[in-house]
Amino acid sequence: MSRVVYVNGEYIHEEDAKISIFDRGFLFADGVYEVAAVIGGKLIDNDAHLRRLERSLAELKMGCPVPVADIPHIQRELVEVNLLDEGMVYLQVSRGVADRDFSFPKVEKPSLVVFTQDRPVSSSPKAARGIRVISQPDIRWARRDIKTVQLLAQSLAKQAALSAGADDAWMVEDGFVTEGSSNNAFIITTDGVLVTRQLGTDILHGITRRAVLDIAKQENLTIEERPFTIDEVHAAAEAFSTSASAFVMPVISMDHKTISQGVPGPITQKLRERYIELAMESAT
Repeated sequence: MSRVVYVNGEYIHEEDAKISIFDRGFLFADGVYEVAAVIGGKLIDNDAHLRRLERSLAELKMGCPVPVADIPHIQRELVEVNLLDEGMVYLQVSRGVADRDFSFPKVEKPSLVVFTQDRPVSSSPKAARGIRVISQPDIRWARRDIKTVQLLAQSLAKQAALSAGADDAWMVEDGFVTEGSSNNAFIITTDGVLVTRQLGTDILHGITRRAVLDIAKQENLTIEERPFTIDEVHAAAEAFSTSASAFVMPVISMDHKTISQGVPGPITQKLRERYIELAMESAT
């Protein structure tokens, strides 16, 4: 049986779901999105994701067709009706339908789409062995702190990595790593210092990133929030990325150069285990 999805107030089967060709999300990528993991039928870090959704909407001066406080009910309804035990719940808000014009419509009628994806998230073969990344020029727009649906640059970077026999791409700007194609980037130096780029408009303010930094503080790790170079990645003791869909993902090589021993490091593994443990405790 096909998935049930939510489209502008209706719960319908995916093959019956429709969005207008004049929706601004389709015409201009004029929309934002969020994604929360599901483990044991419960949403992980969902409140934080919805707070970030509100921020993204405000930055684009975009409304939401339902109160954001009502969205968890929609998410849980889809988790239940689709019998989702483990996977993801995606939601997307666009500025809605209007005749094609670069300026915002005078009367805004935002659209909301929510759907589930059944996939393993708590256990992953990639997490056990680590992933390989390549560097790619960061060609995205300057407001990467807004989680918009304009993901073509990220898709190009990801595809370049797959074509090169790697798993993902870490994007580079002015000689420094910004972030991964759909994740935040971290290294651990040989001195045991956890390094990740500071928040600003040039990276997404990752929900998992923040949670992992909180765990790192509890573990008494020294943290530096600053840019780092590819050379620093190659010289690191460990490297990893964080995201809602992959949690803490070990990175074992960059640009075909092995990082340390070429296996997931002990600090990375501990951060992943602690994150999953705490996330499941607080899941809703």
